[in-house]
Amino acid sequence: MLVKRAMRTSNPALNSGTFEGVSAQPGQTMTINGTVNKTAVLLVLVTCGAVFTWQEFTTSPDKAAPWIVAGGIGGFIVALITCFKKSIAGFTAPLYAVLEGLLLGGVSAMYETRFHGIVFQAVVLTFGTLLALLLAYRSGLIRATENFKLGVFAATGAIALLYLVGFVLSFFKIGIPYIHESGLVGIGFSVFVVVIAALNLVLDFDFIEQGAQQGVPKYMEWYAGFGLLVTLVWLYLEILRLLAKLASRRD
Repeated sequence: MLVKRAMRTSNPALNSGTFEGVSAQPGQTMTINGTVNKTAVLLVLVTCGAVFTWQEFTTSPDKAAPWIVAGGIGGFIVALITCFKKSIAGFTAPLYAVLEGLLLGGVSAMYETRFHGIVFQAVVLTFGTLLALLLAYRSGLIRATENFKLGVFAATGAIALLYLVGFVLSFFKIGIPYIHESGLVGIGFSVFVVVIAALNLVLDFDFIEQGAQQGVPKYMEWYAGFGLLVTLVWLYLEILRLLAKLASRRD
């Protein structure tokens, strides 16, 4: 029996319906160690893609632009396919990782050009946050209770809605004031988003643990790794944006 109440997460790739309708053959079930290994492979692929576009950007930004666009659009399409066809995550998750790496490498190079050293700081803070929250989760200091899940879900939904509204308004050359600026309001907003993105990791940890306990199919290790990667990418980009705002105030 699936325990749906334990599966609530604001990550669109890891939601309450992810495990519905899936069954595993004996001895072919998802494990936590297997998910960790799959996630490590995805992170290596992200790094490879990022290194490629980073080098292309340092050589010629115009030369890197098509790769960055392809990574962004391609990654979004592959992510949607993965969400709707979980059983092929073993193929689509690595492809998503490479495409997302192409995007992240270009974006990171752009920030690094303006703020030297910012990418290293963002990477360290991202993985430091991942490790700290994992330790807190495993030790029981943070628990993914129903109220915790509902709160993170609501906050993540509000952020997504705000970003969507901002994206639509950009077509009319209208921007949402303050939140994208380097003033106190903009920095406060970025801190809030970083915190919510980080708390999503706790929900992802809980999701992976529940999946392993329920004995879902082995291919869900790739899918769970993909979902965790989605959160890590979001967290990294938000930390990068926050650091850029702080650096702008010092200029």
